[in-house]
Amino acid sequence: MKSTVSISEGQNNFPALIKAAEKGAVVTVTRHDEPVACVIAYERMSAVAETLEIMGNAAAMQAVANHKAGKTKFGRLDDIPE
Repeated sequence: MKSTVSISEGQNNFPALIKAAEKGAVVTVTRHDEPVACVIAYERMSAVAETLEIMGNAAAMQAVANHKAGKTKFGRLDDIPE
């Protein structure tokens, strides 16, 4: 399956479009040679959405930055009070 298809090609080959997405491809759908949509596997889109959610969380991004800077302190689970 090509990585870019027109709407009419996509309609005519919908099962192949879905199979390509399931195998990891992202297929761009165009109208008059302009991109209008993408067909992507559900699992991959879920991962993208989760990443965007984390990136939109200032506290999470600060924790990532602190870890990259070597400022993260690790302890043992046994040290956490019940």
